[in-house]
Amino acid sequence: MDFNVSKKRMRSASSGAVLFMIFLSHMTSALEVPLDLPQPPTITLQSPKDYIFDPRENIVIHCEAKGKPHPNFSWTRNGSHFDVEQDSKVLMKPGSGTLVIDISGEKAEAYEGTYQCTAHNDHGTAVSNNIVIRQSRSPLWSKERLEAITVQKGVSLVLQCRPPAGLPPPVIFWMDNIFQRLPLDNRVSQALNGDLYFSNVLPEDNRNDYICYARFPYTQTIQQKQPISVTVLEMDTLNETSLYNITNFSANPTGERRPGFMMPLGATSTKMVLRGETLELECIAEGLPTPEMSWQKDGGELPTSRVSFLNYKKTLKISDVNEADAGDYTCTATNRLGTAHHIIKVTVKAAPFWISAPRNLILAPNETGILTCKVSGDPKPDISWFVNGVPIENAPEDHTRKVDADTVILSRVQSGSSAVYQCNASNEFGYLIANAFVSVLAEPPRVLTPPNQVYQVITNSPALLHCATFGSPIPTITWFKDSQISIKREDPYVIHENGTLEINVAQSQNSGKYTCIATNNLGIKENHVFLEVKEPTRILKQPEYKVVQRGMSAVFECKVKHDPSLVPTMTWLKNSGELPDDERFEVDTDSLVIKDVTDEDEGTYTCIMNTTLDQDSASATLTVVEATPTPAIVYEIPDPPTDLELTDQTERSVQLTWIPGDENNSPTQKFLIQYEDLLHQPGVWVNMTEVAGMSNKAQLDLSPYVYYSFRVLAKNQVGYSQPSQPSRQYRTNPAAPDENPSNVQGEGTEPGNLVISWTSLTGFQSNGPGLEYKVLWRQRDVDQDWSSKTVANESHFVVFGVPVYVPYEIKVQALNDYGNGPEAEVVIGYSGEDLPLAAPDGILVTVHNSTMAEVHWEPVSSNSVRGKLKGYKVYFHRKRGLHETEEEVDQEPQEHVLIFSGNRTQGRLPGLEPYSLYNIFIRVLNSKGEGPQSQEKQFQTPEGVPGPPFLKVLNPSLDSLTLEWDPPLKKNGRLIGYTLKYQPVINNTEVGPVNVMDFLVNETTVTLDNLNTSVLYRFYLSAKTIKGAGANITREASTAMETTIPSRHVDIATQGWFIGLMCAIALLILVLLIVCFIKRNKGGKYPVKEKEEAHQDPEIQPMKEDDGTFGEYSDTEDHKPLKGSRTPSNGTVRRDESDDSLVDYGEGGDGQFNEDGSFIGQYSGKKEKDTHEGNESSEAPSPVNAMNSFV
Repeated sequence: MDFNVSKKRMRSASSGAVLFMIFLSHMTSALEVPLDLPQPPTITLQSPKDYIFDPRENIVIHCEAKGKPHPNFSWTRNGSHFDVEQDSKVLMKPGSGTLVIDISGEKAEAYEGTYQCTAHNDHGTAVSNNIVIRQSRSPLWSKERLEAITVQKGVSLVLQCRPPAGLPPPVIFWMDNIFQRLPLDNRVSQALNGDLYFSNVLPEDNRNDYICYARFPYTQTIQQKQPISVTVLEMDTLNETSLYNITNFSANPTGERRPGFMMPLGATSTKMVLRGETLELECIAEGLPTPEMSWQKDGGELPTSRVSFLNYKKTLKISDVNEADAGDYTCTATNRLGTAHHIIKVTVKAAPFWISAPRNLILAPNETGILTCKVSGDPKPDISWFVNGVPIENAPEDHTRKVDADTVILSRVQSGSSAVYQCNASNEFGYLIANAFVSVLAEPPRVLTPPNQVYQVITNSPALLHCATFGSPIPTITWFKDSQISIKREDPYVIHENGTLEINVAQSQNSGKYTCIATNNLGIKENHVFLEVKEPTRILKQPEYKVVQRGMSAVFECKVKHDPSLVPTMTWLKNSGELPDDERFEVDTDSLVIKDVTDEDEGTYTCIMNTTLDQDSASATLTVVEATPTPAIVYEIPDPPTDLELTDQTERSVQLTWIPGDENNSPTQKFLIQYEDLLHQPGVWVNMTEVAGMSNKAQLDLSPYVYYSFRVLAKNQVGYSQPSQPSRQYRTNPAAPDENPSNVQGEGTEPGNLVISWTSLTGFQSNGPGLEYKVLWRQRDVDQDWSSKTVANESHFVVFGVPVYVPYEIKVQALNDYGNGPEAEVVIGYSGEDLPLAAPDGILVTVHNSTMAEVHWEPVSSNSVRGKLKGYKVYFHRKRGLHETEEEVDQEPQEHVLIFSGNRTQGRLPGLEPYSLYNIFIRVLNSKGEGPQSQEKQFQTPEGVPGPPFLKVLNPSLDSLTLEWDPPLKKNGRLIGYTLKYQPVINNTEVGPVNVMDFLVNETTVTLDNLNTSVLYRFYLSAKTIKGAGANITREASTAMETTIPSRHVDIATQGWFIGLMCAIALLILVLLIVCFIKRNKGGKYPVKEKEEAHQDPEIQPMKEDDGTFGEYSDTEDHKPLKGSRTPSNGTVRRDESDDSLVDYGEGGDGQFNEDGSFIGQYSGKKEKDTHEGNESSEAPSPVNAMNSFV
């Protein structure tokens, strides 16, 4: 199928915007049909209308389309069917209409022609543009014989290029024979057609290598013309037979002449240009001196935004031409001898261009739609309609369709009548084709915007919440905020035709959940999105101007405030570029430090704080001065500004001007404007605004009902100046309040009341006399009117007779004698609380071990809390040990209390005593206090290890000792016996072997016989339950000493003769080492290392775990290790008993519970310090010791 276009040679049309408006009986926006629904084809990608290909590469003609079902593709070439399968060199991409033509080894000209793609499925046919395929060409320069040119100095000259016609046209430039571009200027210039023009020639133009080059862009080939030789003759060497332009001899002895035009010729010329293209007008003049060019449009101004001058103003260029650019353009050439003019008459024609955009039309059965094809052009385009690629007059008759020039009316369409309509508009300069399908569907609404999408914007910026929908009939869109508040088309909201909700100026209160609901007569669909309004990024402390001596440090501060949920990035720039890669530049989180400043560091430094949503920046200048200036420059604060004057006075603004004072060698950085309110706060000066140091005026925004007086302070690097003299007084008229009280709150203090409080407006904020507050309240979620009360000189109001702890909507509005303030915002408050009514039920205690239990309960109903639930208060106490009777309990039980915050249903009870009976009950807790007590519950803890027993040593004799003990104070279960361990203490660092004895529970004394006389013994006694042995109690005692013959355990290591022998051996070894050292210094060798390896020091041998020594011991009073004792091999000490305590848990002690049930504070045993005993060194390891361990 081929569309009709003008029979004249078609020129390349502009790529103007393609628009195709669809009007319905009600306004709609374009709908995108989801691809899972049946729909006619839509062309999504096609090659340009004019396709020039490189013969060295494959030809690729694009044609992509979408539709349901997926379209089939076919092609025509030069108006006839193009059978792709019959040509082995042509491939159509699978699932696509794109053609790939392999032209290697083939004549590329065979594939030139006009191609058109057709996409077809069960619902219609779409067609592409007519795509003209042409091969790029770079023909050779025709051979010619060029004569050398001889020309008189001062005359004009044209060197013609005349390149071969290529496709596309070549790029022209002039060079010499060493490939250097010839210099161009106002005298020598290249015309648009490539010719080289000399307004007048000079001797310096003598050369024999004027070469014109043509570069063909597609093939990237360059061809050159034969060189042209030019000789310029002076007046006294003229030879009349060798002149190039004999008629151009000047009668003027100096050779000067008036301007004349070399091109265009004559007084006038014409130029036609198409709308949207670029207009290029060219005038080249000759004359001596070289003329200057200027342009003007008769009866109009040149379009400054689209106009540019090229080639030393010899070319006027206007981009994106429109009808207003038609007219007469005059170029004027001027030198000191006169002027010359040439008029170019410009006419603007237009290839067809769209006034309305093509949009697909989706109709429900029995609906009516209109397709309108509005185009324009000059001459006026002819419009023709097609259906599925067939002229509409040849298409099957359809009684529901009526064609009226540029409009197609479809009335009461029915299912199955879907089709693709084409509008073709053409004139002699080009054509346009637009596809628009009509799809008849009956579909319930669906929301195309992804669910739960989160939009983030900065405060005071617009927010767009999208709700893209589809349905047929077209759905109606309704928006809700927080699923409750229906949003209307009024400030601050705008609901667009496509369903998008726009908030013009987003505020923090606009944050929340938004729901869009799409409805038509076939169903309803909703979608939720979320808006987060973030605080803007602001630089609170800007970097300040610095004057720093060379070699000193410069510090620029840049402190920033940003939304805590956004991640900021700080960047520093110098003179708008990156900081130098120099370690002297140190960047911190809020500062830049430049150390050892040099002259190269001078410049403007900018800090930029970026987040994902916004940024802020500030700059300051660094000036580097001599380290020891001579004479020294004195920097002082600036003198105060003078001559304050108020101008441009209005009700709410005034302009303040002043004359700056002397800067005193330091540039003024800024001016601070302050005001005094003589009516409300006389004598108090308030900072109002700041302006840059280069300014001497400020536009001030004013408030009503204020008696203003202004003053100005100047600031430089040294500091602020003294204030200026105050300006004259300026009074503003009263008005209604601009704002309402802040910090509005509602909170009951007693059952049955509601205290509404607020922060009152200041006199400055009141805007007028008679300031009062209108307090409004009503119970939330109850259908009732607002109650109100107007009060004055108050910052709170008490409402009595309200229900206990119910939510209220509260507003406080300011008003004065001149009217009411803005509509107040609603805040939520609660009436007073009362004590809870109910106690928890279903208390269940689970015992985890002998010191830990967990309690569970059922929560009370929210109505019975009668206030804000703070948590549950658990009371428990130890009633008695399970081995005790109630009569044996001799002290009052200690009550323990734990508070579990929030609506919890369980909590842990730490620090329990083993083998005990506990009572527990729970109360509900709100802000008012505690509720009634729950039913008491008892639970038991299992047995644990006992505490240390009591041990006494009695009746020491020469070889025996009697031990007597009592049971532990804390049995923690049923005792099953005792274990006694003892060993002799030889000296401060050594102990003897351990002896172990076990006893039954009823045995409480023992006499140890056959002990050594006059020896110190150490005893360890522990009690046992079924859970194991408890903590040891330790005692030491000595046997008696004989009075006649002292008898003591003999240790050879303590005998005098043995000590003397060891000293002699050590001295001998020392002498041998000295002799060895002397010999080695003389060059001798001595096998010391072998001897050291053969006699390793026993002191560094590892201690065996079974050497008979006993572990660390302690009693309940002293946990310090005794001298000579060893720690276990792993360096840890077993805890004697649980370290659980109420301090580590809950809110009853110093610790506290988090709301998730975890508790704050440690719950772990306390590690005692390791001790190094025996022969082990107590010093820290060193490299020397480590080396010695391998010797």
